[in-house]
Amino acid sequence: QVPLVESGGGLVQPGGSLRLSCAASGSIFSINFMGWFRQAPGKERELVAAITSGGSTDYADSVKGRFTISRDNAKNTVYLQMNSLKPEDTAVYYCNVRAGIILTVYWGQGTQVTVSS
Repeated sequence: QVPLVESGGGLVQPGGSLRLSCAASGSIFSINFMGWFRQAPGKERELVAAITSGGSTDYADSVKGRFTISRDNAKNTVYLQMNSLKPEDTAVYYCNVRAGIILTVYWGQGTQVTVSS
């Protein structure tokens, strides 16, 4: 069973919107941290947004005011609503989940987001 399943990437014009989803399988229990990272060609992977089980959120400065992270604990799913997209947002986006007492780390398979006219 694949631990994390991502969806929602694609091609969008500058100024457009996309919504990413990441569903954690039922084999993952006691999820604490859920987040999204991204990696552009030639660059290091960076944290985009994160949310804890209590609902506290954190965002990279470059996406504040444009992106919103949310989670549905009943569905073990995290979302990333991306608005006012810019070409520099182009990257592969990865879901990241940390669960259990020792905070086991899980990664999604990655979904491509391309912002281009």
